[in-house]
Amino acid sequence: MSKISVSVSVSPSSIRNLIRTKAYGFDTTSGMALGYQQANVVILHKTLANDFEAFCDVNRGPLPLLYRSNPGEWGCPLLAKNVDIRLDCPQYCVFEDGLMVAKVSSLMSYTLQLQDMVTFYLGCSFSFQQILKDAGVPVRNVEQNRNVSMYRTSVPCVGVGQFRCPLVVTMLPVPREKLDAASQVTHLAPLAHGAPIHIGDPAPLGIQDLSQPEYGDAVDPAPGDVPVFWACGVTGIEAIKSCKSPLAFSHAPGCMFLSDLETLSTAPPSDPKQCAQTFCISEKLPHYSLVSKAAVHQIQDLEHLIGEDPGQRGIQALFIQDELLKSCLSLSHASSVLITTGFPTHFQHDPPEETDGPPGAVAMVAMLQALGKRVAILTDQRALDMHRGIMEDAVKKGIIKTEVPLLSFQKTSSESALHFLCHDGDPGKPRFDHLVAIERSGRAADGNYYNMRGINIKHLVDPIDDLFVTASSIPGISTTGIGDGGNELGMGKVKDAVRTYMPNGNLIACDVAADFAVTAGVSNWGGYAIACGLYILSLCPVHERYLRKGLGTPPSPDQQEIWAASLPTVDKEEDFLSILVKYGVRSGKTANLGLEVDGLPFHPTHATIIQKMRDITYFPNPPLA
Repeated sequence: MSKISVSVSVSPSSIRNLIRTKAYGFDTTSGMALGYQQANVVILHKTLANDFEAFCDVNRGPLPLLYRSNPGEWGCPLLAKNVDIRLDCPQYCVFEDGLMVAKVSSLMSYTLQLQDMVTFYLGCSFSFQQILKDAGVPVRNVEQNRNVSMYRTSVPCVGVGQFRCPLVVTMLPVPREKLDAASQVTHLAPLAHGAPIHIGDPAPLGIQDLSQPEYGDAVDPAPGDVPVFWACGVTGIEAIKSCKSPLAFSHAPGCMFLSDLETLSTAPPSDPKQCAQTFCISEKLPHYSLVSKAAVHQIQDLEHLIGEDPGQRGIQALFIQDELLKSCLSLSHASSVLITTGFPTHFQHDPPEETDGPPGAVAMVAMLQALGKRVAILTDQRALDMHRGIMEDAVKKGIIKTEVPLLSFQKTSSESALHFLCHDGDPGKPRFDHLVAIERSGRAADGNYYNMRGINIKHLVDPIDDLFVTASSIPGISTTGIGDGGNELGMGKVKDAVRTYMPNGNLIACDVAADFAVTAGVSNWGGYAIACGLYILSLCPVHERYLRKGLGTPPSPDQQEIWAASLPTVDKEEDFLSILVKYGVRSGKTANLGLEVDGLPFHPTHATIIQKMRDITYFPNPPLA
């Protein structure tokens, strides 16, 4: 049997006729009939059909259902005319008891068994190859005349009945500058798996070596390419293996069924909620996230709001565009978060802490808890008892759902930070995915810790900075610093601006950088903004789907109500500030013991900012009644 290279201009029906004659061999249908939908094929006994359809329904990313046949039906009238599924794929896999026992070019010899079997036609990424090309995105495997690379991941699909298997993904190398285009056009093709489910380093998917795909061919990237992963219909083959049916069939990976349905146009989406954008949230791995243009604009509005400078410190000089957005995206992907706060500026008082920092930390805790993430608070050892009482009162007031583990860190050796951050000191096993410092005193270049007046308070500060320094070399940990003056932990990212523009900048500037430096007029506002940003991302259909990798279902109304109830409110923040005052915590600028932060009264200054944040967060989606 000879091989044939089929022109992309040949119609699907003509190619099906060539396939059916078996006069030519086809290694793959990738690159054929561009502009038309191709389909993965799964054929199961009718007793398994309902469960498999339900399995497809809750795992629509890898298994978008195009058509379900009746038992013994060879055609698929909604997809194409004159079809015989026993002949119209170039190659088939035969499974017995979950094991692939043969590859065949025809299923005609199984006609009797197929009378009691149901054929499922599932969307395929080959269908959007023309869409990508029209958008200027190169399709490397087609350029190299290879099948696409497909990988079995460590990500479990949502199980139904006997169908329980890992997600399979396809990978295309995409130029970094084309990531937005690739994400946008494929998001508009949900029946061809939709937008990517992961962009960047393959390790989070459990893929160790991109040169060794489980299915298909290895594809060579060009310089500047980023690996982009889409959910793959070969997940259906893994599902067949998992159910261990006495007999089942599938297409051979890459040898698809070609339908007569045209794919969608590549017109850019007019709805900003459906316009996908990519952002790099870790250069160390690297790791990218996906979010809608609408959510980006909301979080940018929050970033602009918290940049107001009522204290006239000139903090705009420290501002970096989209640091809030990237921090929120990174935290959205995290499963375990450690938050540190505490600035003992009032060295002559007991306690020396100020009211800026803890309220923003607790606002983040409330939202992270609602989102089901593990979260702990890290503070100075001398302040543990005080914070324990504060957290107990916060739970009683309903400000946070449950008490938060309280931790402290002491340096006893050069490896102390590594062992604190990672199980057994192994950088490959981090305990926390993200560290956040909010209004936490930061170490200056001379090793001391200074308040804004240039007074050294090192004797009151534990070496928590060491954790951020160590985390900078651990790929699996990201960091955020929130500050309003430049002497806070993490603000070393903008230390040159601090030295140039802030009073006493050459002395007080923190020397320890975070991955993301969020600048706010008052640091608490940065914490409130992160809580609001996480809520916005959780309701963003583009980001939420990316986060769950196209598996499962969107959040329920009950979940959304829990998230909305966890947002900062004027009443909750006033209650928490009252708790701080009860424990003797004072305003940062004036040392007043009252409802004041950084010399600014809670009413109207902070209350107004909180309400404006809520207005931005809820627009245009008010919480469910």
